Amino acid sequence: MRADKRDLLNRLATIEGHIKGIRKMVEADQYCVDILRQAYAVERALKAFEAILLQEHLNGCVIEGFRAGRDQDMIAELAELFELSRK
Repeated sequence: MRADKRDLLNRLATIEGHIKGIRKMVEADQYCVDILRQAYAVERALKAFEAILLQEHLNGCVIEGFRAGRDQDMIAELAELFELSRK
């Protein structure tokens, strides 16, 4: 993984913090729209995390897999990831 591991871990810690904040908001019966705004922010943050991780996978592991002659494995893996992203 070429992405700065510390950056990825910091992003995850931020997401975890937001999730805990949302839990507290729900427990405190806060306004639904405010909770939804926070939930949407978490969703965007997670998508950004996923994009970085996928980009690093494509630029590293996938290229190495093709160079090693594991073309069919790489294609199957990418197809699986594509299907998962559509669910």
